[in-house]
Amino acid sequence: MSRAVAPLLAVTVALVLADSAVVTLALPDILLELDATVGQVAWVLISFNLVLGLGAVPAAIGSVRVRPQLVSAVGIAVFAGASAWCAAADSIEVLIVARCVQALGGALALVGCLELLVAEWGERVGVGAWVTAGVVGTAAGPVAGGLLTQAISWEAIFVAQVPFAALAVPAALAVRAVPDLPPDRHRPAVRPNLTLALLSAALTAALFLLVLLLVQGWGRSPATAALTVSVVPVAALAARPLARLFRPPPELEVAVGCLLVAGGLAGLALPPSAHLVWTVAPQALVGLGLGLTVDRLTSQAMEMRLPRAHHAAWTIGARHVGVVVGLAILTPVFTADLREAEVPAQEAITALVLDAPLTPDSKIAIARALGDELADQRGQIPDLHRAFAAAELEPEERPAADALERDLDSQLERAATYAFRDSFLIGAGLALAALLVMVVPGRRRAS
Repeated sequence: MSRAVAPLLAVTVALVLADSAVVTLALPDILLELDATVGQVAWVLISFNLVLGLGAVPAAIGSVRVRPQLVSAVGIAVFAGASAWCAAADSIEVLIVARCVQALGGALALVGCLELLVAEWGERVGVGAWVTAGVVGTAAGPVAGGLLTQAISWEAIFVAQVPFAALAVPAALAVRAVPDLPPDRHRPAVRPNLTLALLSAALTAALFLLVLLLVQGWGRSPATAALTVSVVPVAALAARPLARLFRPPPELEVAVGCLLVAGGLAGLALPPSAHLVWTVAPQALVGLGLGLTVDRLTSQAMEMRLPRAHHAAWTIGARHVGVVVGLAILTPVFTADLREAEVPAQEAITALVLDAPLTPDSKIAIARALGDELADQRGQIPDLHRAFAAAELEPEERPAADALERDLDSQLERAATYAFRDSFLIGAGLALAALLVMVVPGRRRAS
């Protein structure tokens, strides 16, 4: 058990921070199964990030006089119980409340696990493991969630977390004594935390909007989307060895990372077509930028500041409040752009159907099937293959119908790509704003 203690705690950190985006690819299934509205489903994401962002610092302050072992164990136990509650939720309201409780437990677990990892692995390795676990969890969350949703169900996302968290509770209690720390005499590091908040808002476009584009816009399955966005965590892991190889100054490393994130998001805004290959290079840039910035900024915010958990909590707060701000900025933009794209897309689809070399009866049957499919999907992208199968066309008209289906599919993909463009560009602007925070010199204190 002793050898497994620290790895279990690191996995717990990754699990908690993965939950900021782990349900992204499950949102369409949650919307349908729990009979929710789009606004309610959005709160499944927002509630967790908001509570974790606002609760991290109070959790760290409240844990001053309590042993980190106990803080971690209680937090992990609450997180595990709330995860099981999420899986059992039979309404969207219950799921949102369970997500809030999950975030409260996660806040306690994060601030407690930091001190325990330091106690197990020492200052340098322990802090590094805590930071790296957070980066990997944040980037890999959508991947894991998408694969579990496709293979089993959205409930499996939360069920899978319970055994890992349950094992981490005794692991937290098994850690040897943690040294007492002096009172906090340092103010939070404003610049690194503000940069983290802006970057997190920008990364929302890559970790949230991209998977929506792939699934809702381009009609890919959750598993396909999950495998596609796995480029981000892989590139994030590759960033640290590259940084150690070239050893740039910390400020330059962060600046390059911000530029990479901005460039990657700009690339996602302007793909030549809806082929998945066009997302690979932009995602790699985003992942490299994520790996170069988040752990470096977190380390800067915590450097030489004790107790560590207080300043780590500020970084958690900055990151997750940044996610909420990103959702608040980007969601209305892409929602409005989607609405604006509906009329031109419908007109183009109508023209394609009218111009198709099919009999009038077949055109009417296809139009009705498309209308029924769109009604069943509650305004989401219709399943064209199912609609055309429901039209019950004559065999001799199938080749022309197949060509029409391909044309309609291309039209829908173009409309969706255009609708997400502005949101990705705004995300790129947020990454550039983070760069400005780092490079613009601050006022020096009078000596």
